[in-house]
Amino acid sequence: MAQSGTMQRRQFRFGTISDNEFPGKAGKNVMDQRVVSVDPEAMIAEITRLRAEVARLESRVEELDRLANMDSLVPVANRRGLIAQLDMMIARHERHGTPAALLFVDVDGLKTLNDAFGHAAGDAALIHLTEMMVTSVRQTDMVARIGGDEFAILLDHADEASARETAARLADRVAGCEFCFEGKCLPLSIAIGFTHIETGDSPISVLDRADEAMYREKDAA
Repeated sequence: MAQSGTMQRRQFRFGTISDNEFPGKAGKNVMDQRVVSVDPEAMIAEITRLRAEVARLESRVEELDRLANMDSLVPVANRRGLIAQLDMMIARHERHGTPAALLFVDVDGLKTLNDAFGHAAGDAALIHLTEMMVTSVRQTDMVARIGGDEFAILLDHADEASARETAARLADRVAGCEFCFEGKCLPLSIAIGFTHIETGDSPISVLDRADEAMYREKDAA
């Protein structure tokens, strides 16, 4: 099919082409073709730079995601981080039957401590308790702060006996520890309830059962 106007054949090497139309006589248009040449070495250098920039941005995104899953006061996961790990534990239990347990830890008397000695004392107590929890469990387990005075400990490959033993050992260790703030030694105690991951669970159902178990433990004390 015939076309109006004349079109010069496009030629290009490395680079881009910009076409500008200029009106010709008798309504004809002629395409102005520009061939832009790029140094191959310069192109390779630019590709290398862009790849490095992408790697830097990906690393930054990973770091921001990690920070979004961490508590702002103590160096453990927050509720968001716990939910993500709990989701994976539930999925693994569904696929392979891998046992796991969740301890729900409530710090007794934190409000009283804050009122009597200030929030700095309460924060120091939370940091102290967090260190005790982290050093009382395995590296494969997870400690998380899920509220002001509430923590959760996710125990990997834990049956009922090991979960109960861990809870009792941690409660005894906290009760027997010495916490001092600005020259004053203050007593600390915790209440712990626990539950196991079951078929059909969701992160919320596991947390709710462990929370209820913790309150039963408080009532029985």
